[in-house]
Amino acid sequence: MSGPPFLRSPPFPGVDSNVAAISRAVAGGTISTISEALLDSIADERVGGDFWGHRPSGLHIVAREGVKIAPEACAGLLAGQIGILPLGRQGQGTVFAGVGTLLPHDCDPWALVAQVRAVHAAPDDDLVIVAGLLDVPAFGLDGERHSREMLRAAARARLAAAEYRDCFSGQPVDAAHAVAQLADWRRHIDGNRTIVAASGMAFWKREAMRHFLWNGLDSPPFMSPARGLARARKKGAALAIWPSRVPSDMVRDATDKDVAIARVEDGFLRSRGLGAGLHPPGSVVIDHSGIYYNARSPSDLETLLATHGFAPALVDRARRLRHRICAAGVTKYGQRAGQMIDLPAGRRTVLAVGQVDDDMSVQLGGAGVGGNLDFLARVRTAEPDAWIVYRPHPDVQAGHRKGHLSDAVVLQHADAIDSGAPLMELVQRVDEVHVLSSLTGFEALMRGRPVTVHGMPFYAGWGLTRDLAKASPRRGRQLDVDQLVAGALILYPRYLDPLTRLPCGPELMVDRLASGSTPPMTWLIRLRALQGKLRRFMTLSAEFLHG
Repeated sequence: MSGPPFLRSPPFPGVDSNVAAISRAVAGGTISTISEALLDSIADERVGGDFWGHRPSGLHIVAREGVKIAPEACAGLLAGQIGILPLGRQGQGTVFAGVGTLLPHDCDPWALVAQVRAVHAAPDDDLVIVAGLLDVPAFGLDGERHSREMLRAAARARLAAAEYRDCFSGQPVDAAHAVAQLADWRRHIDGNRTIVAASGMAFWKREAMRHFLWNGLDSPPFMSPARGLARARKKGAALAIWPSRVPSDMVRDATDKDVAIARVEDGFLRSRGLGAGLHPPGSVVIDHSGIYYNARSPSDLETLLATHGFAPALVDRARRLRHRICAAGVTKYGQRAGQMIDLPAGRRTVLAVGQVDDDMSVQLGGAGVGGNLDFLARVRTAEPDAWIVYRPHPDVQAGHRKGHLSDAVVLQHADAIDSGAPLMELVQRVDEVHVLSSLTGFEALMRGRPVTVHGMPFYAGWGLTRDLAKASPRRGRQLDVDQLVAGALILYPRYLDPLTRLPCGPELMVDRLASGSTPPMTWLIRLRALQGKLRRFMTLSAEFLHG
């Protein structure tokens, strides 16, 4: 069968196929390099062929167009239970007219073969390769059954007839590397299969969201909350929402109408710019049961951390990722240069990290703490003799969000204010970090620093932090920091490479953030920055005029 390699990249929207390609057909490949373990891993991950394609159901036999099927093979089958794949996109043939159904050209062969009792196609066809890997009976053009040995040999030949590349670096890789990359992409795509509409996505995020939510065939349309809810209900599927940008009663309406909701938020390695500054996200989380910052109810992340069996290989990967992040100096907002402040010698020092007062992580994960002023007062109560430095949130500092405290108010509880020191260097210099629900607490844990938590963020309640709020009984087990990293940075989020616009892993995102790779500055980002500066000027002017 002439055509593309068996292991090949999905047709990601808006990405040049040459950029996305993980393989190229070649002649004279070495079959001996294709091991049984590689074949088993392909079967385990279900990659190869058009694995991102359509998934028709209700089939008993699947055949390639033009193949002759003996009448006895159809005995007892009802009309429409033989699925026929065309040889080409314009194929019009049938197998036993009135019995078979012509399927779309780009079907997921794994979904087809897993449900049928037999496959009929040429020995090097994608369908037959998959049948051999799944031990499903396969028959050739002449109706003779292929042996298992022949099917495995055909799979090796197809895999050896290609050379493989890392689509992010362009460097040559082996087939095992290609399988791992395709497996990551399959998980990304499969996670979007049930989403049929998206609501509350800011217009400047929509290009990125089309990539994040692509399901292998298309991206869900962006709709108003009411229309999105109606579409999801009609199709019996899920609606993706940005929680802070839809009506507060929308989730209740969805529950009443039996519509599933997938909440979308920025991930923990986001981008090199502020979200409030209209920098598109490089990472998001898509949560089908809740959202990570809402401690009042379960979330996919909380369930994952409470129940997942963290394999040693995954924990080791998380350890390497954590060291990579720390060495690169990467934080949620990327690297930030600035002058380190002086800390007093011989005195206990504490960093109190401010947040956005009306942020949903404060409202739903703050355990009743009433914003930055209340938080700062509690830090002083907990640390009466410490030298406290207060760090305002960068979105607040930039004038984009609520939560500003005047210097005079801050200094009633803290000893110093800092907004320019390299944050992670400051974290590592102080004796302890105090947070309400800030991600800085998680970043401090990754660097081995003691953290006191006044709210209940996702990283609290696992035995890694000093928790001043009562932990949820759902968080009943102890985790080490690398298990936490595995759940929060590897398994839970999704990442989008800012250079290729392809889904990627956290390791590549860390490298991109550390190297300064980022999408170009747009006029919208520049305008937003100017708007923030104007707001901050007005706030400081009002403080000055009122003393």
